[in-house]
Amino acid sequence: MRGVLLLLCLVLAVEAVKPPNIIIMLMDDMGWGDIGVNGNWAKETPNIDKMASEGLLFMDFYTANPLCSPSRAALMSGRLPIRNGFYSTNAHARNAYTPQTMVGGIHEYEKLLPQLLKTADYKSKIIGKWHLGHREQFLPLNRGFDEFFGSGNCHFGPYNDVQQPNIPVYKDDKMVGRYFTNFTINKATGESNISQIFLGEGLSFIESQNAAGNPFFLYWTPDATHGPTYASPMFHGKSRRGRYGDAVMEMDYAVGAILQKLKDLEIDRNTFVFFTSDNGAATYSKAAGGDNGPFVCGKETTYEGGMREPGIAWWPGSIPAGGITHNSARSWISSPPV
Repeated sequence: MRGVLLLLCLVLAVEAVKPPNIIIMLMDDMGWGDIGVNGNWAKETPNIDKMASEGLLFMDFYTANPLCSPSRAALMSGRLPIRNGFYSTNAHARNAYTPQTMVGGIHEYEKLLPQLLKTADYKSKIIGKWHLGHREQFLPLNRGFDEFFGSGNCHFGPYNDVQQPNIPVYKDDKMVGRYFTNFTINKATGESNISQIFLGEGLSFIESQNAAGNPFFLYWTPDATHGPTYASPMFHGKSRRGRYGDAVMEMDYAVGAILQKLKDLEIDRNTFVFFTSDNGAATYSKAAGGDNGPFVCGKETTYEGGMREPGIAWWPGSIPAGGITHNSARSWISSPPV
């Protein structure tokens, strides 16, 4: 099987009698070996492991690129970076990485997943890290999403606000503050409540769309596991793997809360959820980075550790519980040769 996440979402939306809700949980720099079901020793992910036991675990799930921006561009467009424009030929596979100083973004000719789902009357929201362009024309509300809470970039900083401002955070099309300035990240201690804000936004969106009777697409993409890693006080100092492990524990808590919300609202049997990561763990960060299990290297390399990611599909009543597949699966569609 050559699994294609975007194509699966579209087939579900178009062919179902009652279109299922769709949630993609995209972690940031989380490695294949960071979850317990893939052998991690730290026992930080009971909810993610439970998700796998209730769904289908992909042992061979691959991203399109070992770096944030191009992998996300491929996920949203269904096309490889070399085809969707997010590529370059230098700097160790940094294909079109979009830091704050760059002016580019995902091209308007690329039809993204929320734009396609809109034709099936889906309401879509992205929460967290967009990373496909931070200028107005590239932001999520101009690329098919109905709602947005998060940033066009990662939580880099802090900056001095003289030569370079701190990175903005948006609610829909309005800036509501900046990382470090208004949305606090204590770089010295690694404490921040941002993941809890992202979780609250996700739960609220699920509740509101369910109440309105709309099929919905939630793209939940927090960045706490991307350096500099952070976690809220309730998880700070809890992991035996330091700050990175604290962030993983909070991500696991959020995954459990979202799945439980679906069950509480009795819409779990009509909601397809997929959990994965944008690229492999940043092994160059050493103890401050994640775990790629037995695989060589990590983020920014095309070795297995950079390209193979955790992958879990969950849909009670439609995906049999406890499944494991070693068939190769991936997050993009390759167009056949003409």
